[in-house]
Amino acid sequence: MVDVTGAAPQSRDIKQVYLEQTRAKRVMNSILLIIFAALMIAGFRTADARNAGGFWDGLPKLLDFPADVVGEAIERAHLLPGYFVEYFPSLIETVNIAAASTLLGAILGLFISLLVTRGLTPVPWLVGPLRRVLDILRAIPEIVVALVLIFLLGGGPVPAMIAIALHTVGALGKLFSEVNENASLKPVEGLQSVGASWGQQMWLGVIPQVAPNYLSYALLRFEINIRASAILGFVGAGGIGYDLRNTMSWGQGKFDEAAAIFLLLFLTIVVVDQLSSSLRNRLTHGASTAEGVV
Repeated sequence: MVDVTGAAPQSRDIKQVYLEQTRAKRVMNSILLIIFAALMIAGFRTADARNAGGFWDGLPKLLDFPADVVGEAIERAHLLPGYFVEYFPSLIETVNIAAASTLLGAILGLFISLLVTRGLTPVPWLVGPLRRVLDILRAIPEIVVALVLIFLLGGGPVPAMIAIALHTVGALGKLFSEVNENASLKPVEGLQSVGASWGQQMWLGVIPQVAPNYLSYALLRFEINIRASAILGFVGAGGIGYDLRNTMSWGQGKFDEAAAIFLLLFLTIVVVDQLSSSLRNRLTHGASTAEGVV
């Protein structure tokens, strides 16, 4: 026989506990929001106090530089095609730096990702140390590594390529390892049962499952590395960033060339993004779907 009298009090107890937990969660969220706002305000005040010119004094002039660049570019629009031709070799150098660093970083990142994935690694005790290595590679900005390498090796594209490749290893190694964790182990177990080596198990059992995700992340990283290689040009690492620094440092009279470089970089990113989307769709959904993508 069911005890009906005890059902209602038990239901009220559950409701009361739920309301208490909800109130506690709201209080905690409010406290975290207040702490976040306080940290933001304190950090902004500190940054403003240490800023050389004062943030509030410079805020009204925020759009002056873009206006000068656009105005000079419009005034000398007939010269832009010539600037495109002049700086196109520097753009090719920048893309080559990004491509080489992405390829090298993806290969090393893929190999390390297999070593740090639990259930796939042949040496389990290496998982922790290698993960810390990937953390270090991601934590150190490319520009810091590039400055050290420029001091050791001299200016040029090689320091930029090494710096970006090291950061790419850390980033893609982490992403690839997360992808590996979702791979099915059944093909690996089947290959292992017939005496396949670890390399054969990875090449035939894991990589075919995750190759589309590998390609997607690698292409996304390629886009990021194009921008990174352009930024490293500001510290003497070659490429179109070096030309952009020179034109912007010159000031008035060179802003039209800076605008041409900005346009070249923008068009390059758009083209790479479209090619990346097409390749990802072809690999993941087949050629028929990719043809329908605009």
